[in-house]
Amino acid sequence: MEILQEILVFITFLIASGYLVTKFIWKPSFLGGKKKTGSCGVSDCGCGD
Repeated sequence: MEILQEILVFITFLIASGYLVTKFIWKPSFLGGKKKTGSCGVSDCGCGD
């Protein structure tokens, strides 16, 4: 039972460290956000001028 607890702690640590790495250090392309085009997203609408 003790080995199972250590494995679960290790898996939790890997998930947490992976989250922190992708959050602050490295952003993979499949997690990329939306790219902004212009001020409001629609070209030549006059809302950002």
